[in-house]
Order: sequence, then C-alpha cells, then structure tokens
Amino acid sequence: MEDSVHQDCFCGSQKTFNVCCQPFLDHQQVPETAEALMRSRYSAYVTHNADYLLQTWHPECHAEQWQDELINGFAHTQWLGLRVISSSHDKNSDLAYVEFSACFIDEKADHKQLIHERSRFVRVGQQWLYIDEVTPKVGRNDLCPCGSEKKYKKCCGDN
Repeated sequence: MEDSVHQDCFCGSQKTFNVCCQPFLDHQQVPETAEALMRSRYSAYVTHNADYLLQTWHPECHAEQWQDELINGFAHTQWLGLRVISSSHDKNSDLAYVEFSACFIDEKADHKQLIHERSRFVRVGQQWLYIDEVTPKVGRNDLCPCGSEKKYKKCCGDN
C-alpha cells in the first residue's frame, strides 16, 4: 500500500488517509460526526479492517454474527469509490442520517455494483455507531446516485 502520508483517503474527502480515516481505524481518535464515522467505515471496508467495522456497529445489531461473512467478502470485493449525498441530524441530536452511494466490483458477479443507502447512526456517550439503513428508491430516469450525471437506467441500473 502506498505511504499513507501521501495517499488520498479512500473515503473521497480530498484529505490524505493519515489525517482523515486512519486515526479512527487505528483507534487514535473517535469520529465526531456520523458522516465521519460512515466515511471511516467505508475506509475500513477498503482496508479490510473487520475489527473496526464490528466495533462501530451498534450492539443491538449483533454484528459479530456476520464476522466470518464480512472477512470472506474482503477477498473478492474491490471498492471503487464513495459519494456522500447528504448528511443530517434528527430532532434528537444523538440520531443522524447519511445518504451515500458506493461502487464496487464483486469478482463473483463480474460487474460493477452500487450500494445506495440512507444509513442511521446513533450517538452513545461520545461515540457514533451504525445501526441500520434504508435503500432510497431511484427511478430509471433519475440521475444515478453514483454521481456520473447519467440516468440511472444507463449507468448503475443497467446491470
């Protein structure tokens, strides 16, 4: 892997990895916002950091049950990029939402795929945790959530 001092962060923040997500993944800092947690979780997928992913899931999710599946998925998944669409808080400041899209190639499927979700995060003490998601509806003629500026049916919806 390229020297993290000069490497762009995987999360697309335009910062270098060593000042953006790496301090979170190395447990030197705690993300102060739900969006920062979501970005660091994306970087954890890219860097195959299952421990960080499991630690940042809310305990009610019982994510440890997916540990083997998560680790096995690393070997055949190539992450291509993250796009944060929106980030917002609920009336309760300890509840936040981040809508994003992430493109990846699953070698088993042999084509580009898109994850588009609105994730829900809850703050417990001083730590944000991922709890669940919903998949926003995208119409065939809507712009693709991947950010290509193409219609969904001519981009990621063409799989």
